[in-house]
Amino acid sequence: MADVIDYKIFGDDMQMVEVELDPGEAVRGEVGAMLYMEQGIVMQTSTGGGLFNGFKRMVTGESFFITSFFNNGAARSRMGFAAPYPGKIIPLDLSLHGGRFLCQKDAFLCAARGIEIQVAFTKRMGAGFFGGEGFILQRLEGDGLAFMHAGGTIIERVMAPGESLRVDTGCLVGFDESIEYNIQFVGGFKNALFGGEGLFLACVTGPGTVYLQTLPLARLADRMQATARGHANEARGSGNIGGDILGNLFR
Repeated sequence: MADVIDYKIFGDDMQMVEVELDPGEAVRGEVGAMLYMEQGIVMQTSTGGGLFNGFKRMVTGESFFITSFFNNGAARSRMGFAAPYPGKIIPLDLSLHGGRFLCQKDAFLCAARGIEIQVAFTKRMGAGFFGGEGFILQRLEGDGLAFMHAGGTIIERVMAPGESLRVDTGCLVGFDESIEYNIQFVGGFKNALFGGEGLFLACVTGPGTVYLQTLPLARLADRMQATARGHANEARGSGNIGGDILGNLFR
């Protein structure tokens, strides 16, 4: 059974979550996510259950190690975990999701002690090869609180039985195990080549809860790289113009 922890989320675009631990309680966090901790809290970094568990986390995109934070003091203490890039922190009470929730790689931020991070595979080969984020997902298991992080604005969709939604593959953050997940070809020659949305879309079918993000990390990275290349080309162009001017002056 997972520890029962209190929490508060601060910020808007660069959020952090502060958790409050009673004496003897603990929280597990992704390596490097810790922002601060008050007196009485001690940290212990390990593989979280042996080498095999460490390798399983690496497969899902997380660190080989995981850090646990224990309140060894006699009074309540607080600590904070920071989001790694602009977006929102999603609190998940796994007891409201049947004790299991599937999410994309790198989504996990922290969780109460007793929550396990497992490897999950999509049920269909098409989703595996063309799912954008890969066919390996994270499965959060337990009956307590876990926290995910995703980019941009977060949209929660509670889908009725048989209700379907087609989503950009990178914008799908997580979903209940009751959700059917598959990949569909966008269709049409011009759509595929010039639509700018990729060749495949994720198709999710209810019942269950689905979380979407408006700014996947990969999309943000691509935009930053494109901007950097543009500035580099402008700088080279300015350098060439300056060289031509100086060359004409000293002829």
